[in-house]
Amino acid sequence: MQPRISYLVCATPRSGSTLLCEALTNTGLAGYPKEYFEALKETGLPRSPRDYFKKTSNPELLDLIGNYSRGDNALPVLSGFASYSDYLSSVLGKGTTPNGVFGAKLMWGYLEDFLLYLQEIPAYRDLPVPQLFSTIFPNLHYIHISRRDKVRQAISLWRAIQTWSWRQEQSSAQETPSHSTREQVFNFAAIDHLVQRILVHEEAWKQYFVENAIQPFSVVYEELTEMYEKTALQILQYLKIPLPPSVAFEERQMRQQADTLSEQWYERYHQIKQEQKWQ
Repeated sequence: MQPRISYLVCATPRSGSTLLCEALTNTGLAGYPKEYFEALKETGLPRSPRDYFKKTSNPELLDLIGNYSRGDNALPVLSGFASYSDYLSSVLGKGTTPNGVFGAKLMWGYLEDFLLYLQEIPAYRDLPVPQLFSTIFPNLHYIHISRRDKVRQAISLWRAIQTWSWRQEQSSAQETPSHSTREQVFNFAAIDHLVQRILVHEEAWKQYFVENAIQPFSVVYEELTEMYEKTALQILQYLKIPLPPSVAFEERQMRQQADTLSEQWYERYHQIKQEQKWQ
């Protein structure tokens, strides 16, 4: 089905984008927003743990990262497709609900690779990015989600990198038991690197919106957790999706992953940061 309304959830890792996409999916009216565009051009795969630290020269951290591997057996995104054009057509079909609404999640860290794939399609090769996206995604809207507490966000990301467990649902304790049972290691350098990476990527999204005169619908994770259904309904209105008299949400599946260990690391990170200021 060719969508008549489209939106991109513009995010950084562990910003609450998966929770937001679940809320939108659970309306039954807002497409099936997933991270369809997370393949690196070099490998055809999502990032490995080491890919998150390519710009660091810390030998201890690089040695630690070398012990972590992907926690899945993912195949390259183009497996089973003759071209990226075919893959894109498949995504537009899979991500669209019967009412003609398409949704997808896009991380800033994958934008460059996504564009490289799109430029393989002759019709899109010379189009500026906003025009390119508007051509691919009819009646395109932007939703930007961010998280106020970047340290908690970075800790969540560092733990996910170590366990390769990216979400927890109400019905299961962990998604990848073989990896998530491994002891998790606090590392200040890793967390601090991820804080800076998140800040840079979030600023890049903001700059993209400003440069292209785009006013996205803004969502803050800390507010989303308290207003799950209300936020989704506000976005439906923003997208101008015709609504029935009442929207029946499917059951919420995701649960919070932060725990006592996350809080201990949070306190430890800030303690070290404070000590550094006095050195």
